This record gives sequence, structure tokens and C-alpha cells, in this order.
Amino acid sequence: MAQGVTGTELTQRQWVFAFSLVTSLFFTWGFAYGLLDVLNSHFQEIFKIGKTQSTLLQLAYFGAYLVFSPFASLFMEKYGYKRGIHLGLSLYSLGAIFFWPSAKFRAYGGFVGCTFVIGCGLSCLEVAANSYISVLGTPKYAAARLNFSQGFQGVASFAGPLIASRWFFRGKNATTLDTVQWVYLAVAGLGVVLNVLFYFCPLPEITQDALAEEMHEAGMDQDSEPFMKQYHCIFGWVAQTAYVGAQVAVAALAVNYLTEQGIGIEKPFASQLFSFCQITFTVGRFVGVVLLKWIDPALLLSVYAIACCAFALGVSYGPGAAGVGCLFALFFFESICYPVIFTLGTKNLGRHTKKGSGLIVMGVGGGAWWPPMAGAIADHISTAQSYVIPFAGYVIMAMYAIGMVISQTRSGGFRVRTVDEIAQKRAELQTTGMVGRRESDSDIIDKKGSQEFVETV
Repeated sequence: MAQGVTGTELTQRQWVFAFSLVTSLFFTWGFAYGLLDVLNSHFQEIFKIGKTQSTLLQLAYFGAYLVFSPFASLFMEKYGYKRGIHLGLSLYSLGAIFFWPSAKFRAYGGFVGCTFVIGCGLSCLEVAANSYISVLGTPKYAAARLNFSQGFQGVASFAGPLIASRWFFRGKNATTLDTVQWVYLAVAGLGVVLNVLFYFCPLPEITQDALAEEMHEAGMDQDSEPFMKQYHCIFGWVAQTAYVGAQVAVAALAVNYLTEQGIGIEKPFASQLFSFCQITFTVGRFVGVVLLKWIDPALLLSVYAIACCAFALGVSYGPGAAGVGCLFALFFFESICYPVIFTLGTKNLGRHTKKGSGLIVMGVGGGAWWPPMAGAIADHISTAQSYVIPFAGYVIMAMYAIGMVISQTRSGGFRVRTVDEIAQKRAELQTTGMVGRRESDSDIIDKKGSQEFVETV
């Protein structure tokens, strides 16, 4: 008998508590990511550095995901999700607290190093939180659950820079590093508080052995193959790398694009429009939660990926206001892509779940090298033409999504509605008498009804 539990074995109270606690982490790294662009602009003014040198912060942040995610997955494979969360929050707080001496001695290299440490902590948290939310309940609603939690990351991503630019980096603070010290001291304090909360709060450990046993009881043995043959996960990493690179490139060039459209948009208004784009992205996440309750994730991702391709070309070649409208549409259709790729890439991995989660989170490293390619085109041709680089990323994502639809169709027929594959397989085996009935029909109905009620809310 496998030790630990699966997400479907938790009581309603345990489920709500675990879901709420882990979802709080999404706000944490959303806030940290949102501050990056604000710091870029602030450091250009303080240190008198160019745009290229200021992007070292992004390189350090996203490069940390590429370097540290595999170590995070191996750590959690041995010690569990909860200790992985403690490790991530500790690194997050450690990196934030060292912003203080970096500001004191005005050391730009120190800020870059601290950002790398913060990125390592956040990559660890992403491996733990994304994976935990995905397996915290029936696989049928994994994509919807993760979209809901990721929605709070979107809220923090535009709330962070809005707060910082309005209250911390204005007036006399625009030319000093004093407020940077206090902002990141508060960020470190938040990490410490969350670490303490997770220490004292019981978090049910969902183990790989329990997940594998649940699959095997339903007659599914995909995890019997070595990890390198879990092709939906390997290609999921490729798709995630391409998507995150495209997403970061789109956001990095958005303000420049808006000011260059020739319709009288000045930089302050362009920054405000960019905030509206981020709000559109966040709203799209919550709309996605509703859609994913009924529509198959691979099918919906295919539609959204094709839309991203179309609107990226619209941004690149659309004149004036039409191009701006395409940019807003692009942000909306980007919304569900990251969490859906994650859930598709890590589904039915069984004993490989944590390793697969680490690989998919490594895809965030695409944000380190995709934007420079777009930036080079923006510098030498035009910002509008640079959006062909994100277009290429969306094409790769669309190929993965359509490939998953084809794979599902070949194994179980084409489907529009989202289904619980494990429950479906178990029902088929029970019909043929291959699996013993461990619970009465009424117990199963009551349990499933309660669970779906919680997840729907």
C-alpha cells in the first residue's frame, strides 16, 4: 500500500484549507515578477545604465528557473511538497533581504545576484505549487484549478508595479535606492510569515506512490515507461519554453509598441494601457476557469494557441488602432496557456510527477533568451515587426496542443467535454469485473458529489 494520499482522498475541509494555503504562493511570485520591470526603469535612472544592461535582472530571474527547477524537483521527490515550499520561501526571503546591503552600497551586481536567488526560490515554489494544485483533486478539473490559482498571480503582476510606481518610486524617491530597501524588506517579511504559516499548518502530503497506485488500480500504467519516454511531458517542456519566451517578449515590448503606432499615444498613457492589458490577461484567466470546467483542456488550448498566432500577426502588421486592439486580444488569449500546458504535460505521470513538474517549470527559462531576439529586431527594423518572434513561439505551442488532441483521439476518441480519465478507466474495468468494488455505489456518489461541489465553488 502506498504511503500518503491522493487529492481525491482528502475531506472537504482538508481540500479547501490546502488549496487556499498553496494558492497564496501564487500571489507571492506574481508580485516579485511584477516588480522586475519597475526596477529595470528605476535602475536605468540610478546607475545610468542602458536598456541592455538593465535586462540582466530578467536574465538572472528567468535563468534561475532553468538552472534550479531540476534540483527543486529532485528535492521534493525525496522530501515532499511541504519541505520544498519551505526551501523556496527561504531562498525567496534570503534573496530579498540582501537587496538591503546592495542598495546601501549601490551595487548593481548585488541586485542581479539577489534576483537570481529570488528566482531560485520562486522556481522551487512553482514546482511545488503548480504540481500540488494539479493533483489536488480529480484530474478532470486540474486545468481549471490551476487557472484559478494562477489568476491570483495575474492580480499580483499588475498590482505590484502599480503600487511601486505610484507610491514608492515617485518624486524624490525616483532618484534614490532608499525605497528599494524598504520594498524588498517587506517582501522578505512576507516570505518569512508564509514560511511560519506553512510550518505550523498541516499540509496533506500527496505522494507519487499514491498517485501511481491510483492509476494502476484503473489499469493505467503509463508511468511504467522511463521518464524520457513520457513524450507528452518532454514536448510540454518545449511548448512551455516557447510560450513563456513569447509571453515575456510581448510584455517587454508592449509600451514601445503602443507609442510607435502613430495614433498619439504618449509614454505615460502607454504605461496605463499596458496595465489594462495585464488586467485583460488576468480576467482571461478567470474566464478560462469557467470554460475549462466543460471544455477539454487540449482542445481549448488549441483554439487559444491558434488565436495567439493570429493576433500576434495582427499586432505585427495591423495599422494604428487595429494593432492596439490585436495586442489586447493577444493578452486575453495568452491567459490560460501556461497552466494548461503544465497540466497536460504532467497528467498521468504517476511516479514521475515531481520530476515532470520540474521539467515543465524549467520552461520558464524561455523568458531569458526569447525577448533579446525580439529586441534585436525591434532595434534594427521596428517594434511591430519584432512580434514575429512571439508568433513563432505560439506556433510551437499550437503544434503541441493539436498533437495532444490527436493523441487523445487515437487512444479514446475525439472529445469536446473535459473528462476524468482515471475515473473513466476505472468505470470501464468495473463494468468488465476486473476491479473489485471497494466502496458502495452510494458512497461513491456522495463522495464525488461533495468533491465536485467544492471544486465548482
